[in-house]
Amino acid sequence: METQELHRGRLIDHIQLVVHNLAASRRFYEAVFDALKIPIAGTGADYFWADEVFISSIDSEAAAGKLTGRHHLAFQAADKAMVEAFHVAGLEAGGKDNGGPGERPYHPGYFAAFLIDPDGNNIEAVYHGDAKRSTPSVKITF
Repeated sequence: METQELHRGRLIDHIQLVVHNLAASRRFYEAVFDALKIPIAGTGADYFWADEVFISSIDSEAAAGKLTGRHHLAFQAADKAMVEAFHVAGLEAGGKDNGGPGERPYHPGYFAAFLIDPDGNNIEAVYHGDAKRSTPSVKITF
């Protein structure tokens, strides 16, 4: 019997973005992921991925010839400095400003920055403040 611990409590397992220009997207996402300390986990001729984000070109098998629409993705940051680094890195890698680093009214301690990626997606880095966080999990036995 194998015991595997699965994370529970997260709504999203992974997401795919299909982009016009894979090279421009890779330049942008490598820069913002580096600022967030998220390594690129895999690459191919028509895709790359990091953590739960899979990005592919329109001619990739996974894309089925269709671009995805405009999305808003928010990535968690460990602190305010990481949000600021995300914003700088994204601008330097071809992103467009959509709201510089700062407090937002969503809840106390919400500190975020927003960028528009090369395909028009609204990409955010957010630090939720120093509130204690819990990571629920459940053990599954097979």
